[in-house]
Formats: sequence, C-alpha cells, structure tokens
Amino acid sequence: MAGFKRKVFYIGGFDPRGVRFYHALAVEQLERYAKLTGEPATVSTRRNAGAFRTDWSILNPAQDVTTEYSFLRWDDIVRKAWVRNPLSLAVRAWRAYRANIKHLDFETGKKLGKGPLVTLFYPPILSLALPLLLTLLIGGVAAAWLPSAVAFLVGLAAALVISPPLLRKWHAPWLLRFFVFNSELGSGDAHPEIEARLDLFADEIVASFDQSWDEIILLTHSNGSILSVPLMVRLLDRCGGAMPAHFALVTMGHCIPLVACRRDATRFHDQLRHLARADFRWIDIGSPPDGAAYFGVNPMAIVAPDPRPRMELLSPRFHLFYNPETYHKGYANKYEIHFDYLRMGDRRSPLDFPSLMTAAKPIDASVAEFRAI
Repeated sequence: MAGFKRKVFYIGGFDPRGVRFYHALAVEQLERYAKLTGEPATVSTRRNAGAFRTDWSILNPAQDVTTEYSFLRWDDIVRKAWVRNPLSLAVRAWRAYRANIKHLDFETGKKLGKGPLVTLFYPPILSLALPLLLTLLIGGVAAAWLPSAVAFLVGLAAALVISPPLLRKWHAPWLLRFFVFNSELGSGDAHPEIEARLDLFADEIVASFDQSWDEIILLTHSNGSILSVPLMVRLLDRCGGAMPAHFALVTMGHCIPLVACRRDATRFHDQLRHLARADFRWIDIGSPPDGAAYFGVNPMAIVAPDPRPRMELLSPRFHLFYNPETYHKGYANKYEIHFDYLRMGDRRSPLDFPSLMTAAKPIDASVAEFRAI
C-alpha cells in the first residue's frame, strides 16, 4: 500500500443486525460520497479475519488513501440479550427501571442533558400508556353499542393488536432492551462474556501498533462507546499508560453517562478515573438533537474534575450539510438522527463518516478543517 494508510477498529451499538448491515451501510455511503465529490471511493467485500472480527478495505485513489476497516463483533452477545418474550421483557424492564430510580444520580443527569433522560423513561411510559389509552378510546366507542364490560374487553383486545406495531415503529421495545442491558452491565458485576470479548479486542488493536499505519482509530458508536471505557483501560495497561501518538479514540453519539451516572457503578467509575489519568487523544462527535446521546459531555469529568486526555467535544452540525427536505429533524426522526453519524449528508462535511475514512490526513486535520467552516 502506498500513500496514506489508516487502520480503523469499529465497535457498534446495541444492535442485533451485525456486520452485514453495517458493511452494506458503508458501501451505500461511500457510493454517495463518490457521487457527490467525484472521487472514486470504494468499499471492498467482507473478509473474515477472526472469530469476532470482519475486515474490509476503503480505497480512495483520488487522494491515494487506504483505510483498513475492522468490524469488532459483539452482536452475538446482543442477540443473546435481546429479550423476545414480552412478559420476560416486562419483568427485566421493571427490575432495570427500579434499579435506575434507586441508583441513578438524577441531579447530575439533568445537568448533562435532559434529552437522554426523556429517552430513558419514555419507552416504559409509552408501553403502558398506549395500550391503556387505546383500550379506553376503543372501549368507549364500543360502549355505544355493547355492554360496558364487553366493550372494554373489545377495547383491550384491539389495543393488544394495535399497540405492538406502533411501539416497534417508535422503537420502544428496542430502547427497553437497550436500557435493560446497560442497567445490568453497570450494576457493578462483571459481564463474563463482555470481559472476554474486550480482552480479544484489546489484543487485536495492540497488534496493530507494530504495523506501519499513518493513523489508528478506535471508532465507536452509541453503546459501543460504553464498551470503549473498559477497552481503553485494557489498551492503556498494555501500553504503559500512554497510547501511541498516531492513535485516537473517536466516539459517535456516546451514551456513557447512562452507566457513569449510576451511583452503584463503582467498577465503571474506577475505569473512568483510570482513563482520566492517562495520555491519549479522544474526539467525541455528538448531535444536540440526538436524544439517545450526550452532546458536549466529557464522561471522565463525572468522576474526575481535571481529566488529562486531550478531548475534543464536537457537534457534527448536520443541519449545515443536509438540505431542509432531507434533514432528519423532529421527534419522529430521533432514531434516524442517532445513525446519521455513519452517513453522509447532501454536502460533504470533514466529519462525516465517508470523509473521515477517505481523507489522506489525520483526524486532527479533519477537525481543524471542520472548525474552519
């Protein structure tokens, strides 16, 4: 390989769809990049590179850049945690929200952002309120022709049929599973399967430090950013407390305070303090309208007042790079906004996913270009 050579390790969010979906998304967005910029950027086919790693290449001959992309897989763990039985999900959600109410530091959470707190509590409220409201509405109408008891039984039956597709459309079951998983993850006890997977990921990343890359990026999205905290502890321990100069952690749409604001997450707090004492580059990209992410929040500062790492907190300012008719805005588009970090708008941004993957320069130069716009 000639020119600029970049290595990216990617950890995705709490998503059972896995590598096929994200490879297809990368292909789609690089094709969009090529169409909008005229640069012939391409994505190769997938290659299995290990039991829990899939690779592909992103090439941009116009800038003489090659990005070798490693998708670090934990979607099998997500699928095991993906509670399918509605009754089991209800029981697990009750336990998770009871623990959140007991242990969540609401005062700190409100200061960091009210949007994620709304996102935290709207799935259980909606899951209870929607069937109840439909039962009352449909039962009330049916009561004009039927005895009241029969009418409300009809309303209940109709609500149980109508509610599930609406809740899925608004992603309430997905969010319930997401919050259940992270409540259990942050409760203080180690998750053996996650721990073993992070050990493997750390070995993969450290091995790249002896290779000839111009830049190495650990890129995480959503729930993957929570996993990046214990993963970075492992990397720092293997590197003597300081990461290589050409390494950067990049988090997109991070939700780390979801665990960090739990008073009982003492193990996670210790890991954040470990990061706060270390030397590495951390760039966070978070959109203010993204209700599932914490915009402008340095998660290390929750437990350490003066964190040492060089952290940059950036808004992608999607509204500047999308046309008004295609910009994801409003409550109905919260889910799409959370995935816009992995897309490209109607105009190129130095911080959009294809541009970061195809730029023949380190990410700090892309950040400087973005700030100059």
